[in-house]
Amino acid sequence: MTPPRKAKTLSIKSAAYIAGLIDGEGSVTLTRKHKDDMRQPALTIASSERQLLEFVLEQTDVGKITNKKTKPQYKPAFTYAVYNRQALNILSQLEPLLLSYKKARARLLID
Repeated sequence: MTPPRKAKTLSIKSAAYIAGLIDGEGSVTLTRKHKDDMRQPALTIASSERQLLEFVLEQTDVGKITNKKTKPQYKPAFTYAVYNRQALNILSQLEPLLLSYKKARARLLID
């Protein structure tokens, strides 16, 4: 089995921008993908601007962008998500730059 791909090392400019996206529209949490799974670290960012999430994916080289379910009257929305070691790797790069309560959550997951 091949080991999971490691996130790219982010430039300070990219890291600061992504940290801002996480502070504003992101989530740092433990989650289960399936009912019986163990909880795993998760980093997600939601946006109706797909190009913002494509930037995050391009800069980190890990994770995935999915379509969110929306009602017909709403604008299409998307979610960037990354889990487990890859999420921890990104969070360890971004934690010093986070300004909201998500900084403390990131620190808990990293430790």
